[in-house]
Amino acid sequence: MSSQGKLFAPYRLGPIELANRIVMAPLTRNRAGLGNVPTPLAAEYYAQRASVGLIISESTQVSPDGQGYQATPGIHSADQVAGWKGVTDAVHARGGHIFAQLWHTGRVSNVALQPGGMPPVAPSAIRAKTKTFVNDTYADVSEPRALRLDEIPAVIDAFRRGAVNALAAGFDGVEVHGANGYLIDQFLRDGANRRDDAYGGPIENRARLLLDVMAAVIGAVGAERVGVHLSPVSPSNDMSDRDPVALFGYVVERLDALKPVYLHLVEGATGGDRAFDPHFDFAALRRRFRGTYIANNGYSRALASETLERGNADLISFGRLSLANPDLVERLRRDAALNEPDKATFYGGGAKGYTDYPTLGR
Repeated sequence: MSSQGKLFAPYRLGPIELANRIVMAPLTRNRAGLGNVPTPLAAEYYAQRASVGLIISESTQVSPDGQGYQATPGIHSADQVAGWKGVTDAVHARGGHIFAQLWHTGRVSNVALQPGGMPPVAPSAIRAKTKTFVNDTYADVSEPRALRLDEIPAVIDAFRRGAVNALAAGFDGVEVHGANGYLIDQFLRDGANRRDDAYGGPIENRARLLLDVMAAVIGAVGAERVGVHLSPVSPSNDMSDRDPVALFGYVVERLDALKPVYLHLVEGATGGDRAFDPHFDFAALRRRFRGTYIANNGYSRALASETLERGNADLISFGRLSLANPDLVERLRRDAALNEPDKATFYGGGAKGYTDYPTLGR
């Protein structure tokens, strides 16, 4: 145990020994190159942050129709795999560990980003009241079409292939993105899923896509290399459910049986109020899951330390603090001042607001 408490103590995550309990949360930055290939600048960005125990990459689409925002990287082409290999090599050279977040945006997309200008796919043909970033501006998402039952196996296989490609690219593991209003979350929650087949209606059916994807990915690369990201009550991207307690109680129980290496939960509203749904008990989900629990959303140094010391989480993920502080671990260790994130440079652009945040030494 570190003399400074659990936050800075090593942690065993499956086959990987993490240097500390600090995780860099996945952060979309819209800086992929031609063909949605990660660039050498991305390698520099991630390598700068390799002192955290674990980096979870920005969301990475598993198929061309899984893209929802401009210049987001993929993990479905040979060039993308090669681009990511440059990133993982750079992180490993600094002694870090990195998982790839596997993503399909579903209805949170625009026809301008879809192959052949086709409508984006979703569990049901319900348009989300949200926007996407396309052609260097924010635009309404497009009207989606409902996936046919015979198309769902291809979606599951895209996640499986994404996991295989991620390990070929040198990632230490993968995180299945089931949060924040994207395709898997759309299937989970009844505000977006009005299907009447095996993937809609009762909780067991709405959870089927997530569980099928997890089983396929775990079958391909091993449970010790697979995590999952959920946001049970977040309204992000126009999401809602009538009974999140019952839904996610069932989901976590079934996930536990699959034994993924971690469960990564957004507590409250993504990037917002931690007490968005004060009746939802995240500690109850933590008790249902026997693997590693990663807590996320609005954590300060003090709250992170308190949460770990109480045993309410095993690891803590930081989003915007990781974005703005390449030396976040050292700053937290010293309880030093933190850089303020520059919101104007979050999405798109070059090195400014990406690789030029100063470290303590600078």
